[in-house]
Amino acid sequence: MLIDTPIGPLVLRGTDRGLTSIDFGGEPGPESPLLLHAAAQLTEYFEGRRLLFDVPLDLPGEGFHARVQAALADIPYGETVSYSELAALCGNPRAVRAVGSACAGNPVPVIRPCHRVLRSDGSLGGYRGGLDAKTWLLDHEKRVRGNL
Repeated sequence: MLIDTPIGPLVLRGTDRGLTSIDFGGEPGPESPLLLHAAAQLTEYFEGRRLLFDVPLDLPGEGFHARVQAALADIPYGETVSYSELAALCGNPRAVRAVGSACAGNPVPVIRPCHRVLRSDGSLGGYRGGLDAKTWLLDHEKRVRGNL
């Protein structure tokens, strides 16, 4: 399923158990009630009307990458952490590169907010959707949070 957003088209995919991926472009698959639900929540987020997501996810759940994915969900809306802070939160302060790899491989960006992870010096680092998208997401959250 494809949705248009301020950061470009997003392709949503899922199973009957939950959302499996959000991609920046690509060939969309069929719609389903679950994907329509996810699309509605993403639209609300981009309109500044949603701070948290409750879409069911169907993601692998083992190992360090899974711990990073879970920790991403705990980063508050409109706030940021560094890759090294996230590594420490995941129980391995020296695993900064592994955190970067887990963020780069995040299957559900925006919902699991890897855009909220920055380099220790405050610079953006990378983002699968591009740095313009990461900047837009961070600015959007600061703007919305400032209006609460």
